[in-house]
Amino acid sequence: MEVVHLAGVLLAVLAAGLLATQNIAVRLATDGTGVSRAVLIVMAINLGVIGPAAAIVHFPSYGLSWRAAGAFATAGVVGLVLGRVCMYGAIKSIGASRTTPLVSASTFVTALLAIWLLGESVTVPHGIGIVLIVFGIAAIAWSTAADAGREASWRDVGASLVLPLGAAFFIGVEPIFVRVGLDDGTPVLVGLAVMMAAALASYLAYLRIRGGGLAGIAATPNLRWCLVAGVTSTFGLLSYFAALRAAPVVVAIPLIHTAPLIVIALSVAFLPQRLERVTLPLVVGAAVVVAGAILVSVSG
Repeated sequence: MEVVHLAGVLLAVLAAGLLATQNIAVRLATDGTGVSRAVLIVMAINLGVIGPAAAIVHFPSYGLSWRAAGAFATAGVVGLVLGRVCMYGAIKSIGASRTTPLVSASTFVTALLAIWLLGESVTVPHGIGIVLIVFGIAAIAWSTAADAGREASWRDVGASLVLPLGAAFFIGVEPIFVRVGLDDGTPVLVGLAVMMAAALASYLAYLRIRGGGLAGIAATPNLRWCLVAGVTSTFGLLSYFAALRAAPVVVAIPLIHTAPLIVIALSVAFLPQRLERVTLPLVVGAAVVVAGAILVSVSG
């Protein structure tokens, strides 16, 4: 294996581990409290690391057109605000081990939009991957219903899946806007900085309208886990993009998409059953979704 590819493999494994750890940290951070502060702290750490790095590395020319800036800003609001709020809310509601594989269905959304808007072709692996994702989601829904017990109806279960599938939708839309910005020649680091700045600014504006904000942030419940989520989220994103640059997509993407399985393993090892109850149907469903997401991601 070439040195560059080996580095890409290691970065992809690191990205999967960090992104999985982020979701476990979010589960602990939102235990007994809301998600708004966790979202805000993660966003602030993201921008605090990426912003200065982009400013230094790409000074003085940032390759940012108005079109690219608008595309990245929209991606930030859609993916990093709407997607993240839905994902964190889902992790709090149904757990990290169920939410993470469901959010992997975002690859299905991205593929459909790329076919529709960007003129990309449909392949047989695309179709197989989409079918696997649908069956995997069904298995996770069944596991969630069984875990909820007889007192919960399928309507209740369906309602509990709105947030993770909403997260999958918003996170799936995000790459379409990122693609527009990158096609204008903007460096990845600069694009990420714009996304994170737009996300933080819009979320702060939303909190201000609601009467919240940065005041009292040091007293946030489970603050240490919010900080862990912020750090792992930031370096997980950096590792993700670095892996895609250092290794072929067909090598990096399957490794990165193991994150849901890592979340399940970490849940079993470190989280109490009151927070995460891992069952065999859940593991099977997650594995099927991961397989489908890999097929959709690497097919073209």
